Amino acid sequence: MTTTNTSTTAFADGSCLGNPGPGGWACIITDPTGTTRTLSGGEPDTTNNRMELTAATTALGAMADDAPAVLFLDSEYVVRGAREWRPQWERRGWRNANRKPVANADLWRALFALVDARPLVELRWLRGHAGDAGNEAVDRIARAEAEKVRLATVGVRA
Repeated sequence: MTTTNTSTTAFADGSCLGNPGPGGWACIITDPTGTTRTLSGGEPDTTNNRMELTAATTALGAMADDAPAVLFLDSEYVVRGAREWRPQWERRGWRNANRKPVANADLWRALFALVDARPLVELRWLRGHAGDAGNEAVDRIARAEAEKVRLATVGVRA
């Protein structure tokens, strides 16, 4: 799928200060009319992978079900999970190759439900920190959200 002026384009990213630790996520969604929305948030005790999945599910949830779209992610974990690992997880009853429960299964199930409801959406991997303006923007916002959560939790612990 290629992006056109009739496609929604989105970027999503997650960040974690420590792993686990305070985390943030962000997505920027641009619809075919050029209207752009930025969504972001954070959690006090999370992992980078959970923040990546949260960013992706939030972006997908904000898109129309029946519109062509491309979601750009720098997380191989999310893209490979959606493209490659899902059938194996489902076949094994949500267990990985080592017969252990799939990490972040709650978020994976939410992501898959959103992907299934949006057959015209493509998840596309791009290299992080490679100069792509959309990816750099969500990276900055996700890190800022993680820092905001970190500062808030430092105040709570003091």
